[in-house]
Amino acid sequence: MTATTSGPTRPFRFGIVAPFLSDQPTWREQVRRIADHGYSTVLMPDFPQLQPSPAVALAVAATVADVRVGTWVYAAPLRPPWLTAWEAHSLTVLTQGRFEMGIGAGRPGIEDELRDRGLPVPSPGQRLDLVRETVAALRELDGEQGHTPVAMAVMGAKASALAADIADTVTFAMTPDEPRTAVEQRVREFHTSRDVELSMHIPVVGNIVSPFMAPPDTDTAALRAADSFAYLPPAPSAAADELRRRRDETGVSYFVFGANVADTFAPLVAELAGR
Repeated sequence: MTATTSGPTRPFRFGIVAPFLSDQPTWREQVRRIADHGYSTVLMPDFPQLQPSPAVALAVAATVADVRVGTWVYAAPLRPPWLTAWEAHSLTVLTQGRFEMGIGAGRPGIEDELRDRGLPVPSPGQRLDLVRETVAALRELDGEQGHTPVAMAVMGAKASALAADIADTVTFAMTPDEPRTAVEQRVREFHTSRDVELSMHIPVVGNIVSPFMAPPDTDTAALRAADSFAYLPPAPSAAADELRRRRDETGVSYFVFGANVADTFAPLVAELAGR
């Protein structure tokens, strides 16, 4: 385990990105199954017009099953910081503390999306300022008696430094073809004196690519051959062995998959969650 956080090795937990891809009854049943399988968190992507608003969807999900809910992740440039913070705090109140706010500086290509919507295109540094302002506003709304967990997606050194100061969970964002050694190096270089959970998303399982987590034309064979962190073998036993390896080597203990493999990996979750 790397010396990035204090305390002993964290137990495994698992989240599922569950976009709304069909009809409402099918999606609600999917949320129930995710909770029944023992996944920690149901997560919604932040893709305007392609998906329902994450705040609304997660409020519904929290009434469907007794499960934590979260954004994976809010794109900070899409909303004023006060609005994102208000939504997040409202979800914490309405779910009785079951909400986790995932936030980041914005996915690749978001500049064009912002221009199409008539929104300003902030610089990378300004986007990180928006993240900081959002979390600060959220802390004000939570007050001294509350605390909405914040999961921050990071890639660069400046984002990692900010996450070290303000995040409860740090998820190491990556491109599907990023070399394993490069991601390992980024994890090792993350340092904080706070007790921070480390996280990783896994968009490809076998030949299956999860929607809203990686491009649909991702070369799954190339990821498998490269031993990419973006890839897991489809057999739950082999995947469990690989996740143990990752936790031992990097300290990452929270892993996020797509909903299209949630049922397949139910045995993995039963074996590892909380251990």
